[in-house]
Amino acid sequence: MIRNHIRCAMWGRRAMTVFALILSAGFVFAGPHSPNKISKDLETAKGSGKVDVIVQFKHVPTVANHQAVFNRGGRLKRTLGGFKGAAYTMPGNALEDLALDPEISYISPDRPVRASSNGPVLDYHNESVKAPAAWVQGIDGTGVGVAIIDSGITNVPDLNGPNIVYSEDFTGLGSPADQFGHGTHVSGIIAGNGYSSTGPSDFYTFKGIAPDVNLINLRVLDENGAGSDSEVIAAIETAIQLKSTYNIDVINLSVGRPVWESYTQDPLCQAVERAWNSGIVVVVAAGNYGRDNLAGTNGYGTIAAPGNDPYVITVGAMNTEGKRDRWDTVPASYSSKGPTIFDQVVKPDLVAPGNAIISLYTPAETLNQQNPGNEIPTSLYLTNGTSAPSGAYFILSGTSMASPMVSGAVALMLQQSPALTPDQVKARLMLTAFKGLVQTSTAVDAATGQSFTEQADIFTVGAGYLDIQAALASTALAPPTAGSALSPTATVDNNGNVDLLVNGSSVLGSDVILWGTSAVWGDGVILWGTGTPGSDVILWGTDSLTDDAILWGTNMPLSDDVILWGTNLAPGDTVILWGTTTPNNLNDKN
Repeated sequence: MIRNHIRCAMWGRRAMTVFALILSAGFVFAGPHSPNKISKDLETAKGSGKVDVIVQFKHVPTVANHQAVFNRGGRLKRTLGGFKGAAYTMPGNALEDLALDPEISYISPDRPVRASSNGPVLDYHNESVKAPAAWVQGIDGTGVGVAIIDSGITNVPDLNGPNIVYSEDFTGLGSPADQFGHGTHVSGIIAGNGYSSTGPSDFYTFKGIAPDVNLINLRVLDENGAGSDSEVIAAIETAIQLKSTYNIDVINLSVGRPVWESYTQDPLCQAVERAWNSGIVVVVAAGNYGRDNLAGTNGYGTIAAPGNDPYVITVGAMNTEGKRDRWDTVPASYSSKGPTIFDQVVKPDLVAPGNAIISLYTPAETLNQQNPGNEIPTSLYLTNGTSAPSGAYFILSGTSMASPMVSGAVALMLQQSPALTPDQVKARLMLTAFKGLVQTSTAVDAATGQSFTEQADIFTVGAGYLDIQAALASTALAPPTAGSALSPTATVDNNGNVDLLVNGSSVLGSDVILWGTSAVWGDGVILWGTGTPGSDVILWGTDSLTDDAILWGTNMPLSDDVILWGTNLAPGDTVILWGTTTPNNLNDKN
């Protein structure tokens, strides 16, 4: 694989410290391919009783491959369509012997996955991401199929009509209906039609980003929001098979789990790459581990799987703090940050509102039973409303809520321009993302008083904040081939320089101007910037360069300490890139 190197002036000693901590925590190994075909988290199972595993083969498994597992005491749990593997239950003491089979490429647990939401402050997300600019043009997602791989969808009034065109249960519970409440909330963010808040007494309507899309309901989470790798993979395979039938152009995955190995081995990542290569845009929540400082990285290196895959669009969460103006948005302190562990992929790719998002629910769902305070009062949208709970709308926070914002935006883009490939969609979204974000912010947990300092850097907000109006107005085209918009990887050398390593087929290639204002592809290297390159690179910056590089800056002189993500700072200023945080608290809203 050809790789181009884009070297940037380094970030100063603090960034080096964080990267060193990520390395010392065991998050990286020398190469993307481990010689061991058994994942590390199966080590303790080798001498135990039965274990649930996903066995990946070098091809779609045959009868003979299944028999090889059966011969070692295994039992088939689930076939996985065109995926190069299957789910089995087998004795832990047979794993080593099974791994000797030359037909097998990797064995991992059938790991649990969970919804990526947080729990309650009113967020005007439609206005913030400029969705109304699409609606006035008649662009509402009509004809586009979006697969919701989640806890199911309840057919509430705001989703009545043609929205839900197909449903299937992968949990074995016998119904695709949502018992947890997460999938219905996610679906409302994408496709809610505002029925329950539209009328002569309603002064605000809660409407989805793309209210006329067709929803394909693929349930993988139970009433507690828990599922497994194999259930998610089976749902992804079904979406691929049904692509032509229901024009499935988008998969939304507001579910995830911790990363245990390189994306080149992870079965979830391999499954989402199959969907991507089949022409489906896969949008994934980044995860809610941004407060996790157990490894001493201040929440960096916490992107969840399969959001660690460089093909997919990985979405982090922002907090609009109850305002319509995107200039005031700040990163949500719980939103997971890159780079990804093991592979150092630069993630998330972009961010969208995810904090205190109002969407759909029913009172019987588990999330409501656990969080009755998240029910919104009717006074939020009815002229003569009261403090009584709505019965239709509910607040949740998390990257689970940010991901469907982007999925809805993708549906709008594909209604307008159906020929766009997944890579062209990803590149255009990143190109047009709003980059004038508040550089430093502080969130305080009202319950504990803990303070979290957030930096709007490349590993926290990616290419910037979702801007639907700008995405629809853009005509920039990346190459149509799969992999032309792979997220880059990042390393730090002994001299304190950051290398962005870019796959040779990616639009981040070294002899390219990417997403500048004057050219899309040309000579030199400008990433998401404007102006004239000097001796090195501008990353997400504006105006001209001096000797080195400006990362996410605006017209800044450089000094001994390179300034990242600052604005008009004086020479000699030392930038604090990462404030202190405390371990993750999923109940915090900031």
